[in-house]
Amino acid sequence: MNRPALNRLGLGIFGSALVLAGAGCQSAPPAQNPTPETVSAQVVQAQQEQAPTLLNATGTVHARETATLSAQVMGRVEQVTVHAGDTVRPGQALVVLDGAALSASSAQAQAAVVAAQQEQAAAQSQATLAASTLARYKQLEAEKSVSPQEMDVVSRRSEAAAAQLAAARAQVEAARAQATGAGTMLSYTRILSPFAGVVTARMVDPGAMAAPGVPLLQIDRNGPLQLETTVDESAIGNVRLGMKVPVSVTGMSAPLNGVVEEIVPAADPSSHSFTVKIDLPASRQLRAGMYGTTAIPTGTHQAVLIDSSAIAQRGSLDYAYVLDANNIAQLRYVTLGPVHGNQVEVLSGLAAGERVVNAPADRDLAGRRIEVQP
Repeated sequence: MNRPALNRLGLGIFGSALVLAGAGCQSAPPAQNPTPETVSAQVVQAQQEQAPTLLNATGTVHARETATLSAQVMGRVEQVTVHAGDTVRPGQALVVLDGAALSASSAQAQAAVVAAQQEQAAAQSQATLAASTLARYKQLEAEKSVSPQEMDVVSRRSEAAAAQLAAARAQVEAARAQATGAGTMLSYTRILSPFAGVVTARMVDPGAMAAPGVPLLQIDRNGPLQLETTVDESAIGNVRLGMKVPVSVTGMSAPLNGVVEEIVPAADPSSHSFTVKIDLPASRQLRAGMYGTTAIPTGTHQAVLIDSSAIAQRGSLDYAYVLDANNIAQLRYVTLGPVHGNQVEVLSGLAAGERVVNAPADRDLAGRRIEVQP
């Protein structure tokens, strides 16, 4: 076959291919964008407002009154009647020490009191006799029946008897004082609860040696609790007595409304911080020793705020559904700041004026058209 014929054959095949391709293109329907699903939801708007600048402080929950009990005398511990977590009543014996030696001293002191009282009785008898003899001699002196020398002897005897009686009375008082002291020392072998409360720590067991100043038990008084925290000296000027501050305690679902009850006037020289005590409302979930945080206002700043209900969580990430001009929801991850009532600061991911789906719960709204509910 010559070259012109080959060219005509190739052109024919190419033309047929073009026709078939054209026919194929005409048979395929044009692609169309699917209509997004419509979901009804309420919408809130992010606002730029003045928000308080907060200083976060951490601390531990304590009882308003705490007592650390220790022995006032040295002795071996014979008995510990309570454990950590036990409730105690005022005057209840919590720790008993060996008091054999002190008991003997108390008995000896009581015996000394009895002996002194007997001596006082004898001196009283002598003084009474000497006083009555002196009275008779004075009568005889008036009758000129005794000599002055006899009168002097009787007077001196009466004075001596009175002095011996006074000395005997003083010995009785001294013996009673020693007996009281010995009894007091003996009472120190029984360590009593100073008030009604809960044992929060037990640091001793029977057989141990107790010494003055060595802690044995710690008791928290029943009643309101406090968050004890520290505030740096640069911010302590913003803290005032009676100030209301939110307190979040680990293990509790909602923050508590705390009130600043005490500001320790002297700073810790090592940390240059002040101790602040915040009264907490009564709650059955609250326990001494819990970890808590508080936010103390120190000023104001411009912030983007959104209702907390518009924020959802996915794992450890916070996100919101933001509407575009066509009310199509777009998933947007956000970084949150402090909470102010029912609103929360948005540090990044959301601009003032943007509309956000409220209460998205666990619904997947990304790409869906939102029908705004009133």
